[in-house]
Amino acid sequence: MQASAQQAKRSGQGGLRRNGMLHLFLLPSVILLIVYSYIPMAGIVIAFQDYKTYKGIGGSEWVGLEHFRTMFMDERIVQIIENTLVIALSKLAAGWVAPLIFALLLNEVRILLLKRAVQTLVYLPHFLSWVILGGILTDMLSEHGIVNAAMRALGLPSVFFLGSGGWFRFTLVVSDIWKEFGFGTIIYLAALAGVNPALYEAAEIDGASRLRQTFHVTLPSIIKVGVVIGTLSLGNVLNAGFDQVFNMINPIVAGKGEIIDTYVYKVGLLQGAFSFATAVGLFKSVVSLVLIALTYRLAYKYANYRIF
Repeated sequence: MQASAQQAKRSGQGGLRRNGMLHLFLLPSVILLIVYSYIPMAGIVIAFQDYKTYKGIGGSEWVGLEHFRTMFMDERIVQIIENTLVIALSKLAAGWVAPLIFALLLNEVRILLLKRAVQTLVYLPHFLSWVILGGILTDMLSEHGIVNAAMRALGLPSVFFLGSGGWFRFTLVVSDIWKEFGFGTIIYLAALAGVNPALYEAAEIDGASRLRQTFHVTLPSIIKVGVVIGTLSLGNVLNAGFDQVFNMINPIVAGKGEIIDTYVYKVGLLQGAFSFATAVGLFKSVVSLVLIALTYRLAYKYANYRIF
């Protein structure tokens, strides 16, 4: 037992020496991670203080869990958490289904040039920022925008997409899918490329149609990838998309569209309630950490996927 432990230790040291230069390449990323992600965590302490900028962290009064009690007693927080969960879960569900269906459809295209052109077109919105897309969508979906003009031309009533709470949530989900589903499609297409062609040949010999091949060969072959993507996405259940909501929200729909991140931004930076905003952000981070740990466990249990 001791000999095997010593052998493993020597093997590890040998691997470190052989790959020493490769580890040095990681050094800049590790330094950036420490400077911008770990050192700022010291600021979490202001969630337990009555923080005053002129006193600093060292001189501000310690109030313990006072801000957390205030947070849970505030009726707005309950509505904001509800908004965040509804928007985020809708995005997760639709964002899981849409790329899968589109990848299955695109996989049936036999003209390679057309397939690549379509794949490129649906992938392009992923590279556009929500600052640009928010302005475009606000103009297109306004009362006198192109979408409502087309609906009126067809004899349909106008829809106030950005002025009604329900329609605003629907707009957030649909626009997020349009922007991001091309990226998810690439993951599923990569999984489809690894399906053994012999399975399709055997199914075709047995008389299976293309639809039956999809249900009995394609889907079972990539379902593990889908499970991994779905379970890992649960870790982002409290991330409803700050960039998108911030660029599209307005006071009319704030009751149905305000999420945790935009609330923290307004309370912390615009109103100067740094301690309360930090408490809300810390609450979200702790819940997200628990969900991420849980989803990794589920991914390992149901898809045999693990990072560590």
